[in-house]
Amino acid sequence: MSIDIEIRHAVHPEQAETFGTEELRRHFLVTDLFRPGALKAVYTHYDRMILLGIMPDTSPIALGAELADLVKAPHLLARREIGIFNIGGPGRVEAGGEIYDLDANDALYLPAGTENVRFLSASAGNPALFYANSAPAHAAYPARRLGAAELAGDRLGTEAAANRRVLTKYMHPDAFPTCQIVMGRTALENGNVWNTMPPHTHDRRMEAYLYYQLAEGQAVFHMMGRPEATRHLVVRNQEAVLSPPWSIHCGCGTGAYAFIWSMAGDNQAFTDMDGVPVPRLR
Repeated sequence: MSIDIEIRHAVHPEQAETFGTEELRRHFLVTDLFRPGALKAVYTHYDRMILLGIMPDTSPIALGAELADLVKAPHLLARREIGIFNIGGPGRVEAGGEIYDLDANDALYLPAGTENVRFLSASAGNPALFYANSAPAHAAYPARRLGAAELAGDRLGTEAAANRRVLTKYMHPDAFPTCQIVMGRTALENGNVWNTMPPHTHDRRMEAYLYYQLAEGQAVFHMMGRPEATRHLVVRNQEAVLSPPWSIHCGCGTGAYAFIWSMAGDNQAFTDMDGVPVPRLR
């Protein structure tokens, strides 16, 4: 098993507006999240969120001492909660003496204090791909397994705007309590490419996006930056974007795709956003 840990510092918008392509990618794009037998962690100073990509092959992968040292705690979740999605083959999470089986697009919430967390694939030939987000927590709420087949999504958008999509909320206050983490999944229908247009910002919380289910050779153009000074990132399959509170976030793909969105910060209300009309964009 290999472990790769990165630390990303917060960036002021005026500084970001001086960045070229490579600097934008270095600060806001997360690549190589899934490698066989490996765990990758990205600790961001935006609301102290940690992004994790975990791909077990023949052996389990644990949230071990390296991650405990990253947060200077007895173990990673000593003072943190975590939301976990599986976007690969059948897998299993063992946590706190419990076993949770997760198929593709199933998710799991684990509260602060959860120990002995391990990730396993049912088959090395069709490995699970676990994508997780962790944020500081002030309380411990019950663990929850969330089956994709049991959740009803909201159908949004129109064919005329090329943004027909299904948005499914997994972890949010109306479903069950968490401290900070809010997570869900959006999937675009075939022939649709735009998401979240017109865009918005979340001044009270950061957001992260994991783009996936892109066909070979396809990409998403993720729009970011202040509304009056927009930038973009070219994002490939199974890559993630860190979205600061001052940044818009929307995207247009060269084909249909799905993404997992997650938020941490001051307010959990899904509707807490500041809309940006299209004429204001520059």
